[in-house]
Amino acid sequence: MTEAVLFDFNGVLVDDEAEHCEALQAVLRDEAITLSREQYYAAYLGLDDRTGFVQAFRRANRTLTTEILNRLVEAKSRVYLALVAKSLRLVPGATEFVRDAGGRYRLGIVSGALRREIDVVLRKSGLGDRFEIIIAADDVRHCKPDPAAYLAAQAAFNKRRPVAANACVAIEDSRPGLEAARAAGMSCVMLTTNYPASTFGGRGAALVWDSFSGHTAAELADL
Repeated sequence: MTEAVLFDFNGVLVDDEAEHCEALQAVLRDEAITLSREQYYAAYLGLDDRTGFVQAFRRANRTLTTEILNRLVEAKSRVYLALVAKSLRLVPGATEFVRDAGGRYRLGIVSGALRREIDVVLRKSGLGDRFEIIIAADDVRHCKPDPAAYLAAQAAFNKRRPVAANACVAIEDSRPGLEAARAAGMSCVMLTTNYPASTFGGRGAALVWDSFSGHTAAELADL
């Protein structure tokens, strides 16, 4: 029986991958590196910022020092926050689903976003008090598809009250997220916010939804 639900953030609660793409493109452009929208959605969506910049510089055969990397991550965060300040869109049905799920399960967020970005969006959306634990990019050394973030979420739950991995359900929108959740021993529901349902066929998703609209938290009870 499901006891906890762990939500990815970007593309699951907030529909902001376009803003992340634009912010990454803008910062890379200043470094004379071009990133197309198609490249972003094919190879960068689901990665944390640090991994994304490392990958972009590697593909451009450019050297990336820790000092430069830290500066780029900070710059992207500033651009992203400026963009979502102008337009914040939640995934359809997310608010209602989170409230419904909170009455049945323990809730958490497991995201490759920076903590300050999560905090800003949760505050603006009014969902800030709904989650028992939050694991952000700042909290783990390895990003999805590594299971580190999901294992950290389970450990955070366990500090309060034990929960088994197979009693946790993840909700994701990317292939790295799905792989991370499954590697942590958790069932995973996929949202087609950014990819068609066929993307996740045969990859171990428990359910595939086009959004939260028309779905209830009760559907997760026996996953």
